[in-house]
Amino acid sequence: MDGDLLIFLAVFPIVGAFISYLIGRKNKKLRDYFVAFVCILDLAIMVYLFMQVARGAGFSSARVACGGWLHFKLDGFRAIYGTICVLMWTMTALFSHEYFHHYRNRNRYFFFLLLTFGGTMGVFLSANLYTTFIFFEIMSMASYVTVIHDEKPKTMRAGDTYLFIAVLGGMVMLMGLFLLQNAVGTLEIDGLHDAIVAYSGNKSVIWVAALCLLFGFGAKAGMFPVHIWLPKAHPVAPAPASALLSGILTKSGVFGILIITSRIFFGDHAWGELILYIGVITMFLGAFLAVFSIDLKRTLACSSMSQIGFILVGVGMQCILDRENYLIAVRGTILHMVNHSMFKLVLFMCAGAVYMNLHKLDLNDIRGFGRRKTLLKVSFLVGYLGIIGLPAFSGYISKTLLHESIVHEIHHLHGAGHSTLIYNIIEWIFLISGGLTAAYMTKLYICLFHEKNNDAKLQEKYDSLNKTYMNKLSGFAIGGSAMIVFVLGFNTFITQVILKNVHDANATLMDKIAHIGQTFMTNGEEVHAHAVEYFAWENLKGGVISLAIGLAVYLLIIRPLLMKNENGKKVYINVWPEKLDLEDSFYRPLIMTGLVNVFSFIFRICDKLVDGIVSILRSTLFVAINTIKTGDAFAVLNVESKSSKAVKTVTDSLSMSLLLFCLGLCIALIYLVVLHT
Repeated sequence: MDGDLLIFLAVFPIVGAFISYLIGRKNKKLRDYFVAFVCILDLAIMVYLFMQVARGAGFSSARVACGGWLHFKLDGFRAIYGTICVLMWTMTALFSHEYFHHYRNRNRYFFFLLLTFGGTMGVFLSANLYTTFIFFEIMSMASYVTVIHDEKPKTMRAGDTYLFIAVLGGMVMLMGLFLLQNAVGTLEIDGLHDAIVAYSGNKSVIWVAALCLLFGFGAKAGMFPVHIWLPKAHPVAPAPASALLSGILTKSGVFGILIITSRIFFGDHAWGELILYIGVITMFLGAFLAVFSIDLKRTLACSSMSQIGFILVGVGMQCILDRENYLIAVRGTILHMVNHSMFKLVLFMCAGAVYMNLHKLDLNDIRGFGRRKTLLKVSFLVGYLGIIGLPAFSGYISKTLLHESIVHEIHHLHGAGHSTLIYNIIEWIFLISGGLTAAYMTKLYICLFHEKNNDAKLQEKYDSLNKTYMNKLSGFAIGGSAMIVFVLGFNTFITQVILKNVHDANATLMDKIAHIGQTFMTNGEEVHAHAVEYFAWENLKGGVISLAIGLAVYLLIIRPLLMKNENGKKVYINVWPEKLDLEDSFYRPLIMTGLVNVFSFIFRICDKLVDGIVSILRSTLFVAINTIKTGDAFAVLNVESKSSKAVKTVTDSLSMSLLLFCLGLCIALIYLVVLHT
């Protein structure tokens, strides 16, 4: 019975999407209540199952579909992220009630919101990569519609990028699954490690398959160099959708990378270094871009990219560290995933509260909006202090573990007489990236809650909204999420600093969460963690260095160089060169224009070939083909020379085809899983 609940958790939101759409045609308020009901019911079931898993229980369920198995499982890590997923959907659904009050196409939004919910739950509960892929594609296609909800030109362009990366990543991932299945004979996640160990064929096949999977999962995670959708899609998407994109959909990509790392390349040093180097680039580049941004949601989007980089550093260190210390990286990875999900839930909903009142995101326009708004100010402050890693907040705990994993490897190499230069550089990039995080988040906090707007009348208007800027339901969604973030971090401070319990490795809430989830990355082995004194000076030192760097960047770079005097008042300026936009300067010219020209050339050859065949047939078989004008039958293959028009045609048709494919896939999935016996 409990195993069937896993299927229900994934399928019920998909079924609920269709029911909510039908209800919305008649009664919009009832539809909103129903959407909340779907999320809350899934949350209640997930909390029940999480409590069972925490006591040592495990659940599994499977259904035959499409000649394969849709297989679901619930263990510690899946229980953690299943709970995070339903919690985030519940809070954003409650917040969406007010946020979308003046929007059109709300029925469409909630329909695809629930479809995305079901797809995401299916990913995190999947027990084989076949199931992972099916739900991953449902999630990717359905979430596209939530991104382009307002349908403005800028939004549609960002949506094209998001869709292109999603489709490309999905196709490359599928190729990797075919290669892996053919090589080792299984896609069952728990059986992959043994199958890889027993595999005696060409190891390069495994690497090619794994790299294809890394590309597909990394594209969704926002990993460099397939990160280009992330800074574009987040700012234009509605704030509740941005919170989900950043907080949970990116983690579905990380989930896939964890599968590859822990099941295919468990303890493989070369794979660990690859993920580590990609993580370091992603971590620093995201933070660097965020410092220059003057758009609230774009800054948070670049921040998401950076935090994914921190997580990937932990994933890489799991393969690099020896057996005695790799659990530090495992626990740091889990906790930073959880922390980042919760931070971005709070911060993007706070950004949503700003946008639904002002319909602006430029820092110069929204400056001073939150000065007298206590709930918004406190909630944003909790997210801000958490993500910069201030001691006593949860972000400090996970960053300390990730930093310690790098320090342990430095000590190990030094003790063995090897050079530590590379890891010393990585450690400093880690600390500097943390400092940049503190700098750009300080910029946002001071701009929103301490500075006054340059327009005095506008500031007076902002101050007058202190009691009407959001309703109680939205306040509960934001404030409740912030409270969870605060409790997670402050519990550790109370346990170790006030109660002096520093010897029990699982004494704090965060340590218990890490303990529940760690077996997923240890291949089911029960590995005992060492107690970490988070507030010992050796650990505090790294956090202090990062915060000092952040303060220096804010005071010496942001204030004097990224602001200018205008009519005697300071304004934020965007000095980032447009030429450094990878999408416009590299990806679109290479992929869009380049591919269109290549296929245009191929199609013209095909056209001429057909013309030649027709001419030969007419001259040899004396068949009168008067009704066919040469080339007309295959005119559809001609691609116009103007690439912009061709790209638009391809994009529009591709978007519609993919959405119809997603709809068909959902219908087929409901039939196969619910009705098939």
